[in-house]
Amino acid sequence: MVIYVLRIGHRPERDKRITTHVALVARAFGAHGFILGDVVDKKIMYSIKKIIERWGGKDFYIEIGVDSRKYVLEWKRKNGIVVHLTMYGINIDDIIDNIRKQNKDILIIVGAEKVPPFYYKYADYNVAIGHQPHSEVAALAIFLDRFYEGRELYLSFSDAKVVIEPSNRGKRVRRVG
Repeated sequence: MVIYVLRIGHRPERDKRITTHVALVARAFGAHGFILGDVVDKKIMYSIKKIIERWGGKDFYIEIGVDSRKYVLEWKRKNGIVVHLTMYGINIDDIIDNIRKQNKDILIIVGAEKVPPFYYKYADYNVAIGHQPHSEVAALAIFLDRFYEGRELYLSFSDAKVVIEPSNRGKRVRRVG
């Protein structure tokens, strides 16, 4: 089973930092890939690859500029499920077990601006991380944490050049590669 995150509605001049953070959370919290829909923003690709080079995750798949709607339909055609994170959906606690039990590849849709009705319609699950306005970065982190039941917090990458040594005080980073 693989999990990819599809970022839709990215506005290069406004959303570059948030979109980069969506990708970083996807990688750090156990997703297997990040897709930037409908926009070619090479700065996002460069930022993610730079993190991967230093912190590991060479198998983390990245693609930019894909047609989001076609990607969703193709994902469903291949029998994967589509999860759309939205504050208008069913609360995560009421649906996460059902999603996990599907045991299928998952495409998580994370929007930036107003999400078109298409994504609500074609999502197998419209999932809410609470029903108040909030950050899409937080929503993705919470979804992945609930999906993996906290195991993603112990994720490490064998190809990392640096790793953090946990410390009660200060910062300890060790070179490994």
